[in-house]
Amino acid sequence: MVISGLFHLSSAPLQLLFYLNSWYFAAFYLAEILMFIYKGILLPYPSDNLVLDVVLLVLFLGLETLRIFYGWKGNLCERSLASAAALFVLCPCTALAVYFLLLQTFVLRLEFILNAVLLCFYALEFLLGLFSVSAFSRSKVC
Repeated sequence: MVISGLFHLSSAPLQLLFYLNSWYFAAFYLAEILMFIYKGILLPYPSDNLVLDVVLLVLFLGLETLRIFYGWKGNLCERSLASAAALFVLCPCTALAVYFLLLQTFVLRLEFILNAVLLCFYALEFLLGLFSVSAFSRSKVC
């Protein structure tokens, strides 16, 4: 987009995905906490596994917050380094989503669906993030 001779390279679809993902992850995280309470009370969940899953969930919150922050700011400020950092943090976030999708001790059907939707968000953000980092990198070369 050109406005008075200036090029704006930030991606509106990527920014929209970051916004929607921030709200979706908040709902996802709350649902996961409630499901862990449910599983801890009603299912024969080994205490060591429950502690590991809760620690990974807290780690997931920190990484996802960091990823959305760097992606959001990198896209708005058109900074390829911050956007690349968000793409880098996307790898462990994806691994944690796959863990909660397939590898935890008990996986409820609702967890499966919520994690599958989260992975769809990640795939779209990865593709749009690559395009944005590429555009930001090319624009700085003069």
